[in-house]
Amino acid sequence: MAAQPRQNFKKTAIILHDLVVTALAICLVFVVRFEGRQLEEHLRYLPQFLPPFVAYAGLVYWFFSLYRSKWRFASLPDLSNIVKAVSVLTVSLLVVDYVLVAPDFYGAFYFGKITIALYWLVQIALLGGPRLAYRYFKYARSRTSAVREATLPALILGRGVEVEMVIRAMEAGTMRRTRPAGILSPRADDLGQSIRGVPVLGLLSDIDRIAGEAAERGEAFRRIVATPSALAPEAQPEKWLARTRKLALPISRIEALGEGARDTEIAPLEIEDLLVRSTVAIDRERLGGFLKDKRVIVTGGGGSIGSEICLRCATFGAAEILVVESSEPALFQITELLSVQAPDTPVSGVLADVRDRERIMPLFAAFRPDIVIHAAALKHVPYLEADWSEGIKTNIFGSVNVTDAAVAAGAKTFVMISTDKAIEPVSMLGATKRFAEMYAQCRDAEFVAAASGVRLVAVRFGNVLGSVGSVVPKFKAQIARGGPVTVTSPEMIRYFMTIREACDLVLTAASHARADGPETERAAVYVLKMGQPMRIIELAERMIRLAGFEPGEDIEIVVSGVRPGERLNEILFARDEPMAETGLDGVMAAKPIFAGRAKIQSWLQRLEAAVKSDDREAANAVLDEAIPDFSRREQNQPAVPAQPSSLPAAASQH
Repeated sequence: MAAQPRQNFKKTAIILHDLVVTALAICLVFVVRFEGRQLEEHLRYLPQFLPPFVAYAGLVYWFFSLYRSKWRFASLPDLSNIVKAVSVLTVSLLVVDYVLVAPDFYGAFYFGKITIALYWLVQIALLGGPRLAYRYFKYARSRTSAVREATLPALILGRGVEVEMVIRAMEAGTMRRTRPAGILSPRADDLGQSIRGVPVLGLLSDIDRIAGEAAERGEAFRRIVATPSALAPEAQPEKWLARTRKLALPISRIEALGEGARDTEIAPLEIEDLLVRSTVAIDRERLGGFLKDKRVIVTGGGGSIGSEICLRCATFGAAEILVVESSEPALFQITELLSVQAPDTPVSGVLADVRDRERIMPLFAAFRPDIVIHAAALKHVPYLEADWSEGIKTNIFGSVNVTDAAVAAGAKTFVMISTDKAIEPVSMLGATKRFAEMYAQCRDAEFVAAASGVRLVAVRFGNVLGSVGSVVPKFKAQIARGGPVTVTSPEMIRYFMTIREACDLVLTAASHARADGPETERAAVYVLKMGQPMRIIELAERMIRLAGFEPGEDIEIVVSGVRPGERLNEILFARDEPMAETGLDGVMAAKPIFAGRAKIQSWLQRLEAAVKSDDREAANAVLDEAIPDFSRREQNQPAVPAQPSSLPAAASQH
């Protein structure tokens, strides 16, 4: 509460400053331009002219947002707004002096062209000068403080523009205890230059030599900071990373690189940061408009996908978030993280299982959400092949419960996180997820027919780098133990994307569904573009090289055999799914395919009976009837040997 009065005081001080210097500018140009009787004559009319002009100037300054920007971060856009505002005032003086007032009332021009031109220069200087001076004062003070506290000399990697932003962040003290001591660039034409006084010492490939020479001089680097350009494929990060292995220096990457130094964030460099580069530009304004001031429920909010969705919802202005999670440790972790990273967003966490309908229905009704994102699921193919009934209970009946609870509570948007394995499914995971999609599409059709504005959609994506249980953490652990790294088949191909990219695109798809209207095609299932698919064995090889080893020599790769429910290639759409246009970068969509609600309810009753009697054949019969593609699963299973075998290094060359 104390911050608001202080903020109001600062804004009032800025307004008073601008109005005072406006009056001062007029007085100064008269003093400079006129002398003697002419000056006295002009000053005599000032009390009549100055008050209305200053009031008019205040409105012009407000229109050009001079009061919104902080002086500490005054920049070229702020100076541009000052120039625009002063130009409007100058033109106004010309109109008043030459058309309206002077010839009729004064008998001569009150200002004159030279005086008005002089006013333009003086006014810009009086408005812009103090802002720039204040910024320099703050910069000098923070730089002095940062230099005094900076005890960790850093070697910065990357191209000029990004490096310059990182250095400014260090100077501003946002990257605590770190100071720029040298630069390595991926471009040879940067050699011999300096950026903000920090020299470019060499190329990325020189990193071990440059670091060694600095250590010999007693000026050893204590940290390496890599910008995005140093991690791009063309910079060949695996090569310079291999050279850093013997340096034993912590390597950080830039997690957020904003226009201002205050927006720059760093995080430890992980192998998965180098595997897939996000190519989809997120429309932040769209997501802000969709989520701002909305009440959001996220089921499975403690999982790797659910927790990131919670963080993104808070980032884009959600009014309140309810995290529904069945794991107590996961719930504690995400609520604590949200309290630190999004302290201004009210967050509630509840322990609840989506399979418990009597718990979920009143919980949603009490919260009254605007948006429900259903991320709770069981997702591991081998486990669900063995414990098939658990998959049906969570992925089908749990999804039905959450869908019905969202509708009953008045939510306008329901999004279910699905999987590419739901497309022409060959596993229990895929079949249960596809059935849940069909139920959501069935309920969605009812609301679309009634033109109620309520939308229920599903979003599918494939493997998410770094998510719990995914292949990347498994490979990292195997590499850390010295191998072997196990792959199920040399021909196994998967799509990959980062957790943040996946979650941002889930929210983008949700915003599109909510805006969907009669003038656009109705989309029911959104599929995220994940770039080019990657062979799992090539992923394993690259991870081994990024860790500083050579596959087949330092760390062995072993083929373990395809597991039940797996297929070699993932697909994005079923053959019979009609496509729908979204107009969104990175998002494709399909129109709905589903059965009527009465038919689905009869299938649900039969599934419930099959689960109670532990009759897998009866459950499969229902799924075969509901999902014809699932009945053909035996034809789609890969015919590969299941016996483990060692893979020679040469076998990976395709």
